[in-house]
Amino acid sequence: MLPPIILASQSPRRKDLLTAAGVDFSTVVRDTDELKDASMPPQDLCLYNAQAKASAVFREYPQATVIGADTLVFLDGIPLGKPRDAEDARAMLRMLSGRTHHVCTAVSIQSPLGRKDIAVLTEVTFRELSDGDIRRYMELVHVMDKAGAYAFQEHGGMIIASTRGDTDNVIGLPVADVMHCLRSWGY
Repeated sequence: MLPPIILASQSPRRKDLLTAAGVDFSTVVRDTDELKDASMPPQDLCLYNAQAKASAVFREYPQATVIGADTLVFLDGIPLGKPRDAEDARAMLRMLSGRTHHVCTAVSIQSPLGRKDIAVLTEVTFRELSDGDIRRYMELVHVMDKAGAYAFQEHGGMIIASTRGDTDNVIGLPVADVMHCLRSWGY
């Protein structure tokens, strides 16, 4: 019998992606201190945070397969996490306007069956945004709980010109990579 799967995340987007992939899982979240070290490469920083989230739950549930994830937006190598307030969100969207940035999601899967760490980068280019565009976008989308103050899946066409890479990764979980790992263990 395979270990039960636990998602160590409150993200509704990650829950939706795993559910859509047909994964049966429960959710357990433990507080961890997220590292925000801009001197680290994006994949290393996100992976550190994903490992911390997965480890915090795996210590408590060592007979489960625990999936921890962390997503950050990087502009010129600087991590943009979730905005502190509406003005911070506006400032992030202004910085991203007309520019290309990277979204990194790292996943740490810890299980009695083994351990797998994944870090995926996707390139996203924003349209040129006026203050009015930013205001309208923020009226439509709750940006406060989103890295970089935007959501690809929520009115992304208003602000995003193009992407190169895995769009599920931008939403918060590189599902194909996670499913490949789970299937390799027999799920």
